[in-house]
Amino acid sequence: MGTGRWSGVPLAVRCVVAVAVLVFAYGTAVHVVQLLLPQFGPQLALPGWLAFYFTSLTLWDPLAAVLLAVRRVQGLVLGCAVLVTDAAANGYANYVLDPAVGVTPGRIGQAVITGLAVGLVALTPWLAPWFARSAVQRR
Repeated sequence: MGTGRWSGVPLAVRCVVAVAVLVFAYGTAVHVVQLLLPQFGPQLALPGWLAFYFTSLTLWDPLAAVLLAVRRVQGLVLGCAVLVTDAAANGYANYVLDPAVGVTPGRIGQAVITGLAVGLVALTPWLAPWFARSAVQRR
């Protein structure tokens, strides 16, 4: 993110986007591992629609990462959508489907995803102008 597409973008914006890209890359790795090695996946029996959603994140997470890395506003939109829906899906899995009481690793993970979702949604109005300028420069 040093030159070219990111030249003239403040360091703070670059850092936030870099962290978001890393979050989506990590999410990609987690969902791929859970898909290929089911013993590392959810220990609950998930409804088909929820299993499909979590599997689809193997596509949406890397797509969001790439779109953010190439400074496309669609990356911000997709990133927010992925994190918000992931937080909701994990909330459903951990608070509705999981009969455990108290703090569990899944609930801690859900809280982290929720925090990331709130953070990206809150920062999007600040980030968006730097992505919109990129679209204008491409014309």
